Amino acid sequence: MKFYNSVGPNPHMVRMFMAEKGFDVPKVEVDLRGGENRREPFLKLNPAGQCPALELDDGTVLAEITAICEYIDEVKKDTPSLIGDTPEERANTRMWVRRIDLNILEPAANGFRFSQGLKFFQDRVHCIPEAADGLKETAKKKLVWLDEQMGSKPFVTGDKLTMADILLFTFLEFLGKVGQPLDPANKNLTAWMERMKARPSAAA
Repeated sequence: MKFYNSVGPNPHMVRMFMAEKGFDVPKVEVDLRGGENRREPFLKLNPAGQCPALELDDGTVLAEITAICEYIDEVKKDTPSLIGDTPEERANTRMWVRRIDLNILEPAANGFRFSQGLKFFQDRVHCIPEAADGLKETAKKKLVWLDEQMGSKPFVTGDKLTMADILLFTFLEFLGKVGQPLDPANKNLTAWMERMKARPSAAA
């Protein structure tokens, strides 16, 4: 196998997931800043032109971070599942992954792409600069809602670390560096962030 790695929160999310699972494969660095992911031969591996990607031994290439993590979770059975051990747990994790991705991370990431990241992204993806402030505000409001939902739970879905935590943490860490820091008024999420930062896998 080969893991096509680069800068940014998406590869970090998968690296952290792999570290938690004890899943180690050779890494190939892709020059995202130089646009290597947007031209051949990388486009033959992943026509979407995005990083990361996981090339399996039979030549199959998996892209999309949650799909890669689901695959790793299924094949690495000797470590605890980060999706869930029962149909109910797996459904709960996927529900929270969907909520976090759709309501927080997607608008926040596009808010970045359309403002602070505009010079980098304007020739790579369709950008809507006038939407940036509204997208950031959407994510901010949903983080307040998520903070309320967290309450005193140690992790997003309850008592266990899951893919939902890793997804949220790696993106919030990135967003905090590009103009969208987590509001400290979100006390539950702030405490959760500190716990997540303390995990050895966070440095993956």
